[in-house]
Amino acid sequence: MITTTGLTKVYRSRGREVTALDGVDLHVREGEVYGVIGQSGAGKSSLIRCVNLLERPTSGTVTVAGQDLTALAGRGPRAGRELRQARSRIGMVFQHFNLLSSRTVRDNVELPLEILGVSGKERTRKALELLDLVGLADKAGSYPAQLSGGQKQRVGIARALAGDPKVLLSDEATSALDPETTRSILQLLRDLNRQLGLTVLLITHEMDVVKSICDSAALMEKGRIVESGTVSELLATPGSELAAALFPVSGEATGDDRTVVDVTFHGDAATQPVISQLSRTYNIDISILGAAMDTVGGKQVGRMRIELPGRYEDNVVPIGFLREQGLQIDIPGREQEPALLKEGAAK
Repeated sequence: MITTTGLTKVYRSRGREVTALDGVDLHVREGEVYGVIGQSGAGKSSLIRCVNLLERPTSGTVTVAGQDLTALAGRGPRAGRELRQARSRIGMVFQHFNLLSSRTVRDNVELPLEILGVSGKERTRKALELLDLVGLADKAGSYPAQLSGGQKQRVGIARALAGDPKVLLSDEATSALDPETTRSILQLLRDLNRQLGLTVLLITHEMDVVKSICDSAALMEKGRIVESGTVSELLATPGSELAAALFPVSGEATGDDRTVVDVTFHGDAATQPVISQLSRTYNIDISILGAAMDTVGGKQVGRMRIELPGRYEDNVVPIGFLREQGLQIDIPGREQEPALLKEGAAK
């Protein structure tokens, strides 16, 4: 549904060049919720604004729903008619709502329909329908100043849906909200994804957002995507930075003659007493140094850092037992064998 190829964005100011995007290749499948995560300055905002060509890429291509938007951009600073039409099918939700304070909630939702030339009666019908969809049917006559932050964002989402888009872009839509409101907005985005068949591309710096609703994710650093894939694939990939960030565990070996092992549980293995089975089978004492468990995509997923007595060479068989149970195993500080990397990526 969304594909970028070799996407580059260079900003020029006062004789200096700053590369915000450096050859980004991204593929978002139809109907999925795709999260792009990274620290400030990683290039996330530039990426999402290049997807709908609010920012013109320096080079590369952007294709949405089979249409090459970069081919429609033209050479002038203003968007041509074809690009404006293509943009009308891409909804966008902003971090700071961007509502017009002088307009009622209903009028704010009607605004894009007004720009598209939809008649007054049809605009009103559509706006009320969308407000009901986002749970604000009773706020149609209110003004933005009378709403909470979460309610303002719901209005922003309703407005983004006014043109019946197939793609919804979310630019840090929850970063200005409290945790409880964030959860409700994320649940709304997931519900809209399922009810309307929306493809959702969101950017965030919060791991909980990816953990809560994303089917796939990408990690950005210095204008490049350094990791990408479905969340389940990333969790099954040895050495994945995203997996480690989603489920952080810590703890150091208590001695040189001890082996630290990171164990990732997902799927059916997450509900099995594997660690106690390991202890009984090989009659060894196991220390748990840290653990993190949560639900991702409706399935329980977690990571655990354990310590085994003896060096790595003494624990090849117990570690093999864990792998046979369908668990992902990483040995901190030890380079992964090529075969294991290939096997983890395939899963």
